[in-house]
Amino acid sequence: MDRQDFAQTLGLRALAWLAGDEEHLGAFMAQSGIGAGELKARAAEPELLAAILDFILGDESMVLAFAGAAALDPALVAQARARLPGGDTPFWT
Repeated sequence: MDRQDFAQTLGLRALAWLAGDEEHLGAFMAQSGIGAGELKARAAEPELLAAILDFILGDESMVLAFAGAAALDPALVAQARARLPGGDTPFWT
């Protein structure tokens, strides 16, 4: 699996993880302005997967929870995000 495929797969895993947590899913939908129907229709789009990983990366406890549930190194979440659209843009806070 190449790095782009890995990033998209991890994004899909993150979406599945979010979907299993009503509170976090609701927060993502409110923050992004996306509705449930659009989320389902766009689930495989790299831009949406990037937004999901951005959302998770915005909260360290969420990164750790997702990484723990997915049994992966938390650093891989940021690495996957870097491979998706906009990942080369510096994050400014």
